[in-house]
Amino acid sequence: MIAILLASESSSSDSGNPLFTLIFFGAIFGAMYFLLLRPQRRRLKETQALQSSIAVNDEVVLNSGIYGYITAIEDDVLWVDIADGHGSERIEIRVARGSVARKTAPAAESDQKKK
Repeated sequence: MIAILLASESSSSDSGNPLFTLIFFGAIFGAMYFLLLRPQRRRLKETQALQSSIAVNDEVVLNSGIYGYITAIEDDVLWVDIADGHGSERIEIRVARGSVARKTAPAAESDQKKK
């Protein structure tokens, strides 16, 4: 029994050069930074910039896919006009500022770009 324990200790101590192990783990961390962390931080900054630049009369797309125009802003709550109702009524919904996925170009600008 003791011979088996001694044999396992001697084989585990021959793990190789510790400098190679350090370089290997450094390369793994570097790859994770460039493939995962850096793009995630960039997306987070873009989302924060979008949410801080929202203004009244902007056309936006919500995360749910609903298109609408911002009619009012109250702190972290947006009032979004999503459709004209029957008669003089308008259909507005109240959403969180974080639910805005992106801004869309106004229809007049997109028509001019096509021509």
